[in-house]
Amino acid sequence: MPWTSLVRNPEGLEAVYQGDPPDLSGVRVHEVALHEDGPTLRIRLDLPRYPDQPPRKWAVQGFNTVQVEISMGNLHAITLEGFTTSTTANVSLTAKDGVTLGLTSSGTHIKATADFVFISGLSAYVNEVGEP
Repeated sequence: MPWTSLVRNPEGLEAVYQGDPPDLSGVRVHEVALHEDGPTLRIRLDLPRYPDQPPRKWAVQGFNTVQVEISMGNLHAITLEGFTTSTTANVSLTAKDGVTLGLTSSGTHIKATADFVFISGLSAYVNEVGEP
């Protein structure tokens, strides 16, 4: 089951990737934030693959990296162990007592459970380093 099947609003991401969004292995994590509203966990990351046919406005600007914000609403529990600069991680979403997110890298481990998951941001940019 693709991770997007557990997201409330996958339509934008599915459209950008023509129904074949990448999995969440080897993603670059930019931000992990907790908000009292909800409460909510928000994770901002670069997807590991750029779409074969990106939206015209992205192609014209020469973008090469897609960034997505994944938010977890009505957060029940979270554990966070470590956080490093330049975090490349594997992220999983599973359905159990709501939705559980797991994020694992060599220096960071996050496990969070919430009632629902949604995409709160989708954008693209020029990654000059060339690594997603």
